[in-house]
Amino acid sequence: MITSTIGKIFLEAYNKKYGTTYDAKSFFMEVYYPLFFDSNKYLQWVQNSPFVQMKKGQKVETLTPEERKEKLQEFIVKVEECKTPDASIAPGYPASEEKEFATTSGQVSNLDISISKADIYLSWIGSSLSIGMTGGYLLLSKPEILLDLFEGWKQYRIVLNETRKLKGNQVNAWNGQWLCHQYDKNFNQDYPMAGFMPFGSTPDGMSVTNRSWTNILIKIAQRFNNIKLLGYFYGFDTKRKLPSTFGFIPINLEKIKQPVELYQRYFGMKDNEDNKAEKLWGTEYGLKRSCELGVIGIKAMQPEGLRQYMIPDKGKDVKLPKYDEKQTINFHTYQIWLLAMLNNEELWTKSMEFAKALQAFVKRDKSISTQKKNIIKSVLSATTKKSFISSLEEFISNSEDTDCVVEIAKIVHLMPSDNVPYFLTLVRFHYAVIEKQ
Repeated sequence: MITSTIGKIFLEAYNKKYGTTYDAKSFFMEVYYPLFFDSNKYLQWVQNSPFVQMKKGQKVETLTPEERKEKLQEFIVKVEECKTPDASIAPGYPASEEKEFATTSGQVSNLDISISKADIYLSWIGSSLSIGMTGGYLLLSKPEILLDLFEGWKQYRIVLNETRKLKGNQVNAWNGQWLCHQYDKNFNQDYPMAGFMPFGSTPDGMSVTNRSWTNILIKIAQRFNNIKLLGYFYGFDTKRKLPSTFGFIPINLEKIKQPVELYQRYFGMKDNEDNKAEKLWGTEYGLKRSCELGVIGIKAMQPEGLRQYMIPDKGKDVKLPKYDEKQTINFHTYQIWLLAMLNNEELWTKSMEFAKALQAFVKRDKSISTQKKNIIKSVLSATTKKSFISSLEEFISNSEDTDCVVEIAKIVHLMPSDNVPYFLTLVRFHYAVIEKQ
């Protein structure tokens, strides 16, 4: 199972980095268990496992060291006697009854697959390395990331011990927050908790909040250059307490960070603007829908609300954007995502030149006739090659900048059809900004 595989990759990397010789069980007993369960607050809650099965009147918060040791021994006995591990003894494995696990594909098999005791211990380590995010969870196999997550575990244990009102059992949400913090340019290795506030208030105290999946992937992309990852994405059915698989999805880190780098290059980015812009990326689809695209890349980074300016509702014209200074970051984010989809920075200049030609046509005379308004609207409302080229015929007969119009017509004519809506939408946004100025 994937959790055991991730656990094995981590343990091999850990032994190599620290010069240790832990096997799965010894690491679990000497490192993992003390961090996660030998305390009055757990780092993780595994449903139906021996660690959460309480006797009458027992609570995790009131367990004595002796009672915690009893639970550990119960767990060890179950592992040793286990013939077919289930989710209560090996996180990430099928539930004890197949019908209860119908929400997850690819997990249950009638093949006789041999699962060792080591695999069970590794599954706990691997499941705790899952990265919680808005919309689901992610498992990655890159050793450097897994080791960084382990460093976060130690900090989470310290914070839980020192913060009475902080809720436990949130290691996965912490993992996502920790990666964003550790991979931030302002991270201080000597003071790892400096400036780190991943908490939100609850009626009972405090909890760790989830970071957006795009924010997490952007930080990973900025940390590692020129690599592609294969991520295992999954959700969780809170009612049935069972995972639901999204699948193994390629993650193109270079494509993910491309719009962020373009934004910085074209508009600059202050810290506050950086945070606001990052919250917009990838908000159109959500994590599950983005996984259904087949790859996490630029397409999955589409900002929410942009679609209405690209594709018209049935029987209506496409919506034309109106620039508002209060929405500057949204505008910039839309423009940069469109440019990233086009994957040709020369088209930024060409679309800008054409938008200026449209504005010059409007401003040439003091009075703006209804005919002019209709011509401009026809050009800006075009969403296909055919409709755009057709709209240019009347425009060019009335425009003085015929060279620009002819060049744009050639560019769109030779452009792949899939790119045309992105280019024409970019023109609309450029025009909206110029018109306001």
